[in-house]
Parts: sequence; structure tokens; C-alpha cells
Amino acid sequence: MIPTVVVGSARDIVEECGVARFLFTDFPLGNPFGKPWDKEMQRSIMDMALALLQYAWQGRTTIQTPFKWSEDEKWRKIFMHISDNQLKEYKKLGDARRAEQAKVKII
Repeated sequence: MIPTVVVGSARDIVEECGVARFLFTDFPLGNPFGKPWDKEMQRSIMDMALALLQYAWQGRTTIQTPFKWSEDEKWRKIFMHISDNQLKEYKKLGDARRAEQAKVKII
């Protein structure tokens, strides 16, 4: 058995999976160790993960970091937001891709 710690942002999903040790960071997806180039924050999160690995008192332990992505919470509303125009364009591109895939399946 290899002891592990998951560091991530999708708390509901990760906890549902039942990982042994989870360090939750309330950040945008894809940024589990914090902001790019913020070495101090990244090092702190790594230290917390290693401490969790060493001191977790039971299985399925979740610890939340004390960090905030920003003082305001605007990022939550705009993160991965897709405008109506983008949605129409993505739908068009998806339809074209599916049509090409259907041609390949016929051959």
C-alpha cells in the first residue's frame, strides 16, 4: 500500500470517491496548489499535504486550507463562464465534429 494525499478543489466529488486523505483548496479547478508563481502559498499547501499524510488520524480525512483565491468572490461567477455567443459557436463546432466522426464510422 502506498499512502496518498489528494490535493484538489472539487470537494463533493473527491469526498464521494472516498479517498483516504484529502486536502481541500477552495480555488478554481486546475489550481490545487494556489495561484501561479505564488511560491509561498504553494509551499504552505505542500507542507499541509505532507502533514496530513503524516498525521491523519483516520481514513477519509478532509482538511481545508485557510487560503482564499481573492478577497472578493467574483471569480466564482466568471470562472469557466460561457456567453450565449460562445455557446452557439461551441454547439456549431460540436455538430461539425460529430458529423465528421459519423463519416469515419461509415467507412
